[in-house]
Amino acid sequence: MIQTETAFDATLAALADPTRRAIVQRLGGGDLRVTEIAKPYAMSLNAVSKHIRVLENARLIHRRRVGREHILSLDPRPLEALGRWIADQKPVWAARLQALDALLQAEDQAEDAVKTEEQPHAR
Repeated sequence: MIQTETAFDATLAALADPTRRAIVQRLGGGDLRVTEIAKPYAMSLNAVSKHIRVLENARLIHRRRVGREHILSLDPRPLEALGRWIADQKPVWAARLQALDALLQAEDQAEDAVKTEEQPHAR
């Protein structure tokens, strides 16, 4: 599980940045050259390359060379693994939220009962 947690940490850290999320989203449409990835950003190619390296280290994207071109492709497996983990957590959090809701409703009912007892009776 520790190896999986480390992978989740890398995936979440990589996706914490909006530029990297945009790169992942664009690669969801198909493979792109590094220069194509860099085009819409008002930053240097070196800065975009740093974002790409973070995504590569998180194993979200892979790079291959075709001649002088560097082609990037998305690897959805880390996202799928994270999605499964999140789905597994939903029932746990749903149960906790239901318990909290029941507790808050009980507190509201107790407060309403105290307020009713404190009101003077009409004669």
